[in-house]
Amino acid sequence: MRYDVVTIFPEYLEPLKLSLLGKAREKGLVDLHLHDLREHTFDRHRTVDDTPYGGGAGMVMKAEPWGLALDEVLAASPLNVTEDAPEGAKSEGAGPEADTRPLLIVPSPAGAVFDQAMAYKLAEEKHIVFAPARYEGIDERVLDWAQESFRVMPVSLGDYVLYGGEVAVMAMIEAITRLIPGAMGNPASLEEESHTGGLLEYPVYTKPAVWRNREVPEVLLSGNHGAIARWRRDRQIERTLERRPDLLEAYPVEQWDKKDRRFLAERGVHFANQAKAAQKKAKKNPAPQADGVAQTDIVAQTAQTDTVQTQPES
Repeated sequence: MRYDVVTIFPEYLEPLKLSLLGKAREKGLVDLHLHDLREHTFDRHRTVDDTPYGGGAGMVMKAEPWGLALDEVLAASPLNVTEDAPEGAKSEGAGPEADTRPLLIVPSPAGAVFDQAMAYKLAEEKHIVFAPARYEGIDERVLDWAQESFRVMPVSLGDYVLYGGEVAVMAMIEAITRLIPGAMGNPASLEEESHTGGLLEYPVYTKPAVWRNREVPEVLLSGNHGAIARWRRDRQIERTLERRPDLLEAYPVEQWDKKDRRFLAERGVHFANQAKAAQKKAKKNPAPQADGVAQTDIVAQTAQTDTVQTQPES
């Protein structure tokens, strides 16, 4: 994987040389190149921004420095796509949907939200170029022009705004790189972490067994691997229900086993075939609702229109 980052603050990306990501670079798993946008200016002040046409607050990053910087990146691309190549260039022998142009990611609050699923997909790329903007953004003509030679993809870290896109670039590079085979010390860690399987990760503990009068859950000291696996699964479900109930909507209903369903039912979560029985029971033994707590339904559907219905405990 080759990363190119064009920025006015190359030093901002220095932490990418540390820790496991730095080791991935040493192993040759990733190739990181930082480019100073100001090197593509020609005035003594190395100006990269100007006032916006039409007026308004802030400054806009000028088109020509970005054009020259991206020309340089494109010329060095391992995909060997030149500026003269036709739009949507295809590799020899590739299928009709193959597109060998480098991927240009533009961090933007207006982009698609970055998540673990996107990270997995991006980890399959061969060349990703990042264009972190500052000020009010990049002249839109740069992005229009770039589509001739790049696959342009605006991406957002979330519904908030940063000073610039460098922080977003660092987060994305870390998330993507750790999914590249060989980049993690223990690949099994990827299988159990939050968001990989659709649920949040279970809580973890280490020595000593007692710390400030707080004990490690007894089951983790039992050596019973089946019981430990069940405990961890229950904690995943419990934590997801408490912190991110929205994730339960997208979780495939067919992946809940009988023990999962029983655990969920004990916490007010009922599947479609259990909903009527739960409603009848609730009518016979109504529980008072706490002030300010509303009944909510969280629905997860399969092809058979099975659903999960969640009711918060009173």
